[in-house]
Amino acid sequence: MTGTSKYHLPKGTSADEPYDLLVTPESAGWGHSGLRILTLKPGEAHALSTQGSEFLVLPLTGSCTVTTDGTAFELAGRTGVFASVTDFAYLPRASEALISSASGGRFALPSARTEQGGHSARYGRKEDVPVELRGAGACSRQVNNYCLPGTFEAEQLLVCEVLTPGGNWSSYPPHKHDEARPGVESELEEIYYFQVAGENGFGYQRVYGTPERPIDVLAEVRSGDTVLIPHGWHGPSIAAPGYDLYYLNVMAGPGQDRAWLICDDPAHGWVRDTWRSQDVDDRLPFEGSRQP
Repeated sequence: MTGTSKYHLPKGTSADEPYDLLVTPESAGWGHSGLRILTLKPGEAHALSTQGSEFLVLPLTGSCTVTTDGTAFELAGRTGVFASVTDFAYLPRASEALISSASGGRFALPSARTEQGGHSARYGRKEDVPVELRGAGACSRQVNNYCLPGTFEAEQLLVCEVLTPGGNWSSYPPHKHDEARPGVESELEEIYYFQVAGENGFGYQRVYGTPERPIDVLAEVRSGDTVLIPHGWHGPSIAAPGYDLYYLNVMAGPGQDRAWLICDDPAHGWVRDTWRSQDVDDRLPFEGSRQP
């Protein structure tokens, strides 16, 4: 199924003022994961009520101030998703926040529905974001681990970014996380939000299921597109030659143990073993993520 799947949301098709993209558990047909993309013009502000979800405020471009419960977090942001990692803010459930931007920008607001509220609002420094180089050869990619177990505490929300050089494959071997199997696999709904470097840039995203739980997506993705993954094997994410591919991953699920455990498709898991004899793509890390 290409392009017309209910799981592929081309840019603009899921906009709802003031958001360029609005994915809620209700609109996705699941229970936990959500994502909003907010564009602010210079001097604009947006009031966010988190209600029953926890949120991150993650600059894609530009800077902003996040004010909540009398505290203001100044987010320096970045010039673009390929330029560097960014600082961010965490907002717990039942919060009221004001997001304002003097110079304007675009901001991702990933969220997870949760009944827990043990964490307070706080600032995430860009210097503390682990940058991981994963895979090798044509499977080399960069992962910015913002809000994962062991990198930043949250109730159920998991957030990372993947940057794939043009011509490479990421989210590969295909894997899934749709069953609760302690120590083996966790049940997580996932959102992929894409940006592509270069005018007319594009990539491809594959999602497929099992006979018991079918799903079939092969989507050509461009900047601003989103793919929903309720279950099934997902991958590869393919960056067309000449066009670097970025995607924001948002994950959450029903498990009380916040974990990201995946299971490779056994037909393709052997590919991991080939990385031992290959070098990591020398285009990585992206320039703004290199250590001085």
